[in-house]
Amino acid sequence: MLPKLNTLSLAAMTLYAGAVSAAEADTSMFSLSSFGTVGIVHSSEKKADFTSSIFKPNGAGHSRNWSADVDSLIGAQLIATFTPQLSAVVQVISEQRYDNSYRPFVEWANIKYQFTPDFSARVGRTVLPVFLLSDTRKVGYTLPWVRPPMEVYSLIPITSSDGVDLSYRFHIDEITNTVQGNYGQHDSRQPDGAGQATARDLWGITNTTEFGALTTRFSYSQTELTVEQFNSFFDAFRAFGAEGDAIADRYDSNSTPASFFGIGASYDPGDWFVMSEWGRLRSHSAIGRTSAWYVSGGYRVDALTPFITYARSRAESDTSATGLTASTLPAIGLNNALNTILGSNEGQQTLSLGVRWDFTKNMDAKLQYDHTRFKGNSIGPLINTQPDFESGGSFSVISLAVDFVF
Repeated sequence: MLPKLNTLSLAAMTLYAGAVSAAEADTSMFSLSSFGTVGIVHSSEKKADFTSSIFKPNGAGHSRNWSADVDSLIGAQLIATFTPQLSAVVQVISEQRYDNSYRPFVEWANIKYQFTPDFSARVGRTVLPVFLLSDTRKVGYTLPWVRPPMEVYSLIPITSSDGVDLSYRFHIDEITNTVQGNYGQHDSRQPDGAGQATARDLWGITNTTEFGALTTRFSYSQTELTVEQFNSFFDAFRAFGAEGDAIADRYDSNSTPASFFGIGASYDPGDWFVMSEWGRLRSHSAIGRTSAWYVSGGYRVDALTPFITYARSRAESDTSATGLTASTLPAIGLNNALNTILGSNEGQQTLSLGVRWDFTKNMDAKLQYDHTRFKGNSIGPLINTQPDFESGGSFSVISLAVDFVF
């Protein structure tokens, strides 16, 4: 049976986040676990690729009819418990990367000190806890779906931060409340030689409340964001003098403030579950302001869990700009490119239907159908758009996946 969603934070603390108390720790100093997903995806859109992350170079649709790169990954985690107070965790994952390789990378690597049973600090690379399922976002077995709803989870595509993390937990009768604060930075390489996306002075605060079958999470984070791909693009605008400088200053992302606010809740009494999240990303750049939400529910019948999800996103900032007044071909081309960027996330909605089958211990199989309809010129999760690609419209995705944890 699918683990109850309100127990996932405990699973993350033990198996995946390395927060092991003395009472929970194994008699051995070291504990090794593994997880993974073997998936295959088909997209009806043949003039672009569907993928699960902007940091992947291709996916299903144009590059290949069926793609195993969208969701497949394997990970291993080593926890070292040196004393009842001092522990460390290293998590390594292999999945498709920006350069189309499966070269393993370090997702988490941190040292934790448990000052009291309810207060701890971690230093190193830790999870970025902005979403309800951030702690187990890459562990498909803990999710009811093949992947988290992309309308919401693509708002913050990065999953970790290099820095410091503090956590304090307190209890009020049957309520457990955990306040978490983090400060650090993150670097990600983009496909096709587009350069890096960097987040500096990345800080946030998260509050998670658990009461019986109910779990809620509120989070706020802020950073100084630089997207090198934007830098080179807007340098071309600056060649047009003061007018181009004004456009570049308005839309470039070079140590530009960006913030995120999100709320989420799940209720899981055992036989069924319902959950929902809402988030808003604000950036003083071409990324603009976007909000998104989803609601999802499922019912467990023995080893089967059918589920349904509806997700929606929309732009809250301008999706077009006047641009340069010059009538030269380079100016017209830059204006068109700018409006393509601004309109690429105008909005979308996705209806998902699926079923999870827990066919044996620590393993599941999932079948999921997604139908996405775009608003305006949005392209949503599509990449590698071809010259004859037409924005707007809709497309469908079929996903098959097998998840495991050991």
